Amino acid sequence: MILIALAAVGAISVETYNSLAKQNQEVEAQWSQVENVMQRRYDLIPNLVSAVKGSMSQEQKVFGQIADARKSYGSATTVKEKAKADNKINSSVGTLINVIQENYPNLKSNANVATLMTQLEGSENRIAVERRRYIQQVKTYNQNVVTFPKNIFASTMGLGQKAEFKANSNADKAPKVDLDN
Repeated sequence: MILIALAAVGAISVETYNSLAKQNQEVEAQWSQVENVMQRRYDLIPNLVSAVKGSMSQEQKVFGQIADARKSYGSATTVKEKAKADNKINSSVGTLINVIQENYPNLKSNANVATLMTQLEGSENRIAVERRRYIQQVKTYNQNVVTFPKNIFASTMGLGQKAEFKANSNADKAPKVDLDN
């Protein structure tokens, strides 16, 4: 009878330990996923910002050329000067039309800015989802670690509570995206 009781306690102990060990691994894996999406954001955002800055400067050049050509046309007094200024306007507008016709109906910089904003939002949403999943995994694990009789097994096996996700102390301030730096 004592042998059966010891076998039952042993089986329960093994099952409890295995259950806690699996949950521990799930928590660790979920945190790895949080880090994965944070790494994605870390890698992606600077590249998107560079792309936006590059396309904006290109279009600023086109708009600058158009403005200069219009200024030349406005100050032209002879037919030859007006024709020359008109050719500059036509050339600049032609460049702008080519940019527009290359599948950028709202100008390339606007599309890039929209892409940047979409990617920023998407990255933050991914991170929020994975953090939420981590928080849920930690909650479930911690509840099991502190409830009887699993708390006895957890403490003897060295499986303590996991730290919950805590936001950065500056998280209440919105981050700024600076396209000039």
